Amino acid sequence: MSKARKYLNIRGNFDLYRGGKLQDPSIAYETWGSLNQEKTNAILIFTGLSPSAHAASSPDDSSAGWWEDMIGPDHAIDTNKFFVICVNSLGSCFGSTGANSINPSTGKKYKSTFPVLSLEDVAKGGYEVIKYHGISKLACLIGPSMGGMTALAFEVVFSGLTKSCLLISTCARAASMSIAIRSIQREIIRSDPNWKAGEYDDKNLPISGIRLARKIGMLSYRSSFEFQKRFGRERVSIGHESDDLLSLDFEVESYLDYHARQFIGQFDPNCYLSLSRASDLFDLADHGGSLEAAMNLIRSDKILVIGVRKDQLFPYWQQEELYNLFKEAGKEVSLITLDCKQGHDSFLASMDDFRPPIAKFLSSI
Repeated sequence: MSKARKYLNIRGNFDLYRGGKLQDPSIAYETWGSLNQEKTNAILIFTGLSPSAHAASSPDDSSAGWWEDMIGPDHAIDTNKFFVICVNSLGSCFGSTGANSINPSTGKKYKSTFPVLSLEDVAKGGYEVIKYHGISKLACLIGPSMGGMTALAFEVVFSGLTKSCLLISTCARAASMSIAIRSIQREIIRSDPNWKAGEYDDKNLPISGIRLARKIGMLSYRSSFEFQKRFGRERVSIGHESDDLLSLDFEVESYLDYHARQFIGQFDPNCYLSLSRASDLFDLADHGGSLEAAMNLIRSDKILVIGVRKDQLFPYWQQEELYNLFKEAGKEVSLITLDCKQGHDSFLASMDDFRPPIAKFLSSI
């Protein structure tokens, strides 16, 4: 647990976008920098599916965050200038209320009884945090990946609360191939004998399902170009450790296996399924009846969309689509195209490419 983690405990019922409610939920978040007297220098960051709110180190927690090279004094997201807030998504398992949390009405974990989650609910959690800090308008709203979809939800549900918006490797609604990938991941977890309809024993997690789902995830996060350049057909340096003649032979297999095993125990399966499904359910067109109508609800003065050509999970055409929709709606919008080899994970793995355009955009607001 990060020592810098803070909690906003919301009292009463938290009504959910698709029906249902949560009683007294909590939103975990971290902050960097200082809020100015006018409360006009705040940046809110929504994360991808699996990160916590620990986006960067701080005096309270020196451990590296998932966006360590992006946030800090004199960094692209400059904490000498901005008060930066990163929230852990509602439904996650890093401090915010999710399926692995205790249901106050039963005294037991929600598990399979956790209601259907939407990215609009995640956006609402972020809104509650900025409201708690007395922030009436954000200097910038930032969202990579699923966080970009959440940022779009925030823009239409809480219209007029942002001065600018930065959307990275994201979309207005999931592509059918992305839905298919996540659907298979969910099915694999639910097919594990230890799944037990979501009521699994915490000491006997559906490990095989989690491991295989993570491997599929890694294939969608990176690019075939990177895999070919990085691994080719290189074999592992050691031979088979058992009589299993079908065990790992290639470096790429070893890479996938390592990352899959690292994920086990880090992310609660029910929370993973909840946020995965929320990503598929999100459709910006639900707000106004069409994507064009939804654009008219967005009031940000300035918007930057960044896309990566080799992104397989949020393909580049989706960032082009966002740019064109904003343009047609008369918004001040720019599109930055990057050719990073790491694919969707480039915003985490290729900071040298992302820092300059982000720094330039934020220096102009």
